[in-house]
Amino acid sequence: MDVVVRKQTVLGSYTKRRHKISAGDVVFNILNYTFYILFTIACVFPFYYLFINTISDNELVRTGQIKWYPVGIHFNNYLALANVNNLGTSALVTVARTVIGTAFMVVASAFVGYLVTKKEMWGRRFIYRFLIVTMYFNAGLIPWYLNMSMLGLTNNFWGYIIPGIVSPFNIILVKTYIESIPAELEESAFIDGAGYFTIFTRLIWPLSKPILATIAIFGAVGHWNSFVDSMILMSGKPQLYTLQYRLYIYLTSTSNLSALMNSGGSINPQVLNSLLNIRTVKLTVAMVTIIPILLVYPFMQRYFVKGIMLGAVKG
Repeated sequence: MDVVVRKQTVLGSYTKRRHKISAGDVVFNILNYTFYILFTIACVFPFYYLFINTISDNELVRTGQIKWYPVGIHFNNYLALANVNNLGTSALVTVARTVIGTAFMVVASAFVGYLVTKKEMWGRRFIYRFLIVTMYFNAGLIPWYLNMSMLGLTNNFWGYIIPGIVSPFNIILVKTYIESIPAELEESAFIDGAGYFTIFTRLIWPLSKPILATIAIFGAVGHWNSFVDSMILMSGKPQLYTLQYRLYIYLTSTSNLSALMNSGGSINPQVLNSLLNIRTVKLTVAMVTIIPILLVYPFMQRYFVKGIMLGAVKG
């Protein structure tokens, strides 16, 4: 009994010594936490600053007096955006484009990324290298538009979806990630009689969720923020304008009205101050466009980090 008690005492004193924090550790922890707190504030503050300027008095915002907290809180800027013509339709087009385009891109990237890992695939190296080449070379804007026109993708919703289905960068990420999966898992599935498609759907797809979530974030952000293709391809069909392009049109018209007011044009100053203040319009438009991504990203962050780290195991 005495031996047991003595051993427990020795182990307890050893544990205390082992976990004793030195002065250097305390200093390091203080500096470490201070750095990350300041870094977090630096990342969050721009969004906070953006938001408080959209709900503060427009005249104070115009003169740059809003710094740390909102003054004269109101939501007229957001209500003004609600009056933009066909804004709801453009929002639906953007949401549909983001969801459908991202889904097609993820499925295509996953399947092509899996195929180019198979050594028995005919022309595998040529196809993979050809995909990589397209990341660095393209025909240019005019040939791209002519090609889209000949394919009937102008003034067509599928003009948003089809060009983005095959993404070479995402295929590279998926290929690298799949190569990090133990080959023994696939070999055992082959022995059990599974084919390529069964292995892809039952084995590779579930194991690749981190990297698929990662490329889904890339695709969703790209589709949500894109407006150049809407401006070029959908000029004859305004009902297919995306939210970003619709807000861009509104911002441009507001800038023109502001310039007209500054040049002495006959515009009601109260209207300009409350709704057409170019600075507040820019900030409000920016806030509206980033809110959906800010809401979605936290749910995908853990997959994003895991996918990037595991996908970097092999080059």
